[in-house]
Amino acid sequence: MGFLDLPPIARAAGTVKLPGSKSITNRVLLLAALASGTTLVRDPLEADDTSVMLNALRSLGIGWTTEVGGAIRVPGAGGPFYAREANLYLGNAGTVIRPLTASLALCHGEYRLSGAPRMHHRPIGDLVDALRRLGASIDYLGEPGYPPLAIHAANILAGGAIAMRGDVSSQFVTSLLLALPLGAWGTTVRIEGELISRPYVEMTLNLMRRFGVEVARKEWREFSVPTRSYSSPGEIYVEGDASSASYFLAAGTISGLTGGGPVRVTGVGRASIQGDVRFVEVLERMGAHIAMGEDWIEAGAGPDAAAAGRLRALDADLNDIPDAAMTAAVVALFADGTSTLRNIASWRVKETDRIAAMACELRKLGASVEEGPDYLRITPPASGGLTPHAAIDTYDDHRMAMCFSLAALGGVPVRINDPGCVAKTFPDYFDVLASISGGGS
Repeated sequence: MGFLDLPPIARAAGTVKLPGSKSITNRVLLLAALASGTTLVRDPLEADDTSVMLNALRSLGIGWTTEVGGAIRVPGAGGPFYAREANLYLGNAGTVIRPLTASLALCHGEYRLSGAPRMHHRPIGDLVDALRRLGASIDYLGEPGYPPLAIHAANILAGGAIAMRGDVSSQFVTSLLLALPLGAWGTTVRIEGELISRPYVEMTLNLMRRFGVEVARKEWREFSVPTRSYSSPGEIYVEGDASSASYFLAAGTISGLTGGGPVRVTGVGRASIQGDVRFVEVLERMGAHIAMGEDWIEAGAGPDAAAAGRLRALDADLNDIPDAAMTAAVVALFADGTSTLRNIASWRVKETDRIAAMACELRKLGASVEEGPDYLRITPPASGGLTPHAAIDTYDDHRMAMCFSLAALGGVPVRINDPGCVAKTFPDYFDVLASISGGGS
C-alpha cells in the first residue's frame, strides 16, 4: 500500500508520450484472438488490466508472443477459443470480464470467471440476462447479478432481435456486440432507455470494422450484427490513451494560471477514435487554450483565465466521457465558482463508487461538495486556497490517484495513499508527472 507525498508543483510544462489506450488494447487483443489470421498489435498498453487479458487469452489457447519493441503477435483462433474449459481470475478489469463473459457464452465450453473482491460487487446482471435470452447457460457462484460466474456449454439461439438496457454500463453493449459474430445467425440488439458512454460503443464498432465485421446502426437504438468471422487486418496500432491525456492537459491548463504550461501530449489527437479526446472541449469551456494536430494535443490557460488567475466554473453533462469527467472534478477546484458535473451515474459501478469517493476526497482539500445520485456540485474553498497536506485515499482506483495528483498544482503538498494502484493502466504515471513538473513553489 504505502503513500506518496507530492510537493507543491510550481509549474508544469513539456511533452508527454502517452501509454496505449486500455480500452483499445483490450478490445483489439480479444478481436485478434477471435479472428482468422495473425495480428501484430503495435504500441499496446503494458499495464495490469492488459496483462489480465493476455493471461486469460493464453489460458484459452491463444499462443501470443511479444516482439521487439513491445508489439504483441496474436495468432487468432478463427472463431471460438480452442480451450473448452478454463478457470479464469480477472482481477478488477471490467474491460476483460464483461467481453469474455459474452464471448465465452458462445464458445460451447465450461468456464469459471472470478475476480478481485471489488469485481464481485460490480454488476453484470444485464449482460447475463441478455445472454440467457439467447440461450446461454450461466450461473452465479455468489450474489445474483454479480461475478463470479460459471458458464456452461449451451445451444445459443442467436438470431432475430434481443433487448438490452443501455443506462447501466456501455461495456455490456460492447461485450454483446463483440461476441455476436460468433453466433450462427445475424442478431439485432435493441437498446432500452438511454445508451450511456456512447463514444465507447462507437469505438467498438470502429474496431470491429477493422476486423471485417460491419455493424449497421440505427441512431443509438438498434444495432444489427451479422454472423461473419472476424479476419485479421495484419497489423494494427493502438492510440495513446485519451483518458490518461486528461491529467496532463489539465496540468498544462492549471499551471497556466500562474505562468506555467503549456503541456503537449503525443499519441492521440484530431484523428482519435476515443471519446475522451472531447475532454479538451471541457477545458476550453473553462478557459483553456487548446491546440491540436492529428496525433497530438496541447493545453495551456487562455489569456482571460491567465489574467484572472482562475478558470470558469462549469455546468455540463459529461455522460459521454465518464473517465475524463473525474479529471474535470479536480480541475473544478481552480474555478471561479460552483461547477456541476451531470449525468455521471455510471461512476457508481466503476472500480469504486466514484461519486462518493470523489466527494469525500474533494472535501479534504477544502471544497464544498453536493453529491447526488448522478451528479456532483463542487465549490472551491472560500479562501481560494486548497487545504495543504490532505491525505487522499484512492480506493484501489487508479483514476482517483492520478486525478488528485493535480491538487499539488494548487501550491500545496498532497499525500496520495496507495499510489501503486496506477499500475492498472499507467504504471509510471508519477514519474511522467515529475518529468513535466518545474519543482516546488
